[in-house]
Amino acid sequence: MARCEEGYLCEVCGGDVEQIDDSDLYLRYVIGQVDPELLHTASERHLRCNPVLAQFIVDDAFAPVVVEGSFDKRTLDADYVHQREQLVTRGWRRLREAVAAGRPIIEYPLPEVRAEWERRTRGPAPEQ
Repeated sequence: MARCEEGYLCEVCGGDVEQIDDSDLYLRYVIGQVDPELLHTASERHLRCNPVLAQFIVDDAFAPVVVEGSFDKRTLDADYVHQREQLVTRGWRRLREAVAAGRPIIEYPLPEVRAEWERRTRGPAPEQ
């Protein structure tokens, strides 16, 4: 995490992550990989500085990312890749839409992610 006067610095390239819709951290938050309670302490990266995640964004508005080696999606199980592409692409689109609409950060995550966090916050349902 960067000092306040510096903004959010990418832990990979050291550059400023100027746009929230270019944020690996906020995309992971939107898809449920970063707990809201930990958002302010987690490391930041540009999306393209985390190519293992960015390769799963499949949208004409996002130039494809190719990963060479063990984590290349072309070498992974096709069903897993399809599911991951669906989730990450939906999350990226949701992040862009939420930012453009000026939504509060609590509303950024996908609906099913927010529902799961709310369920965990409430705890188990009482026995009947």
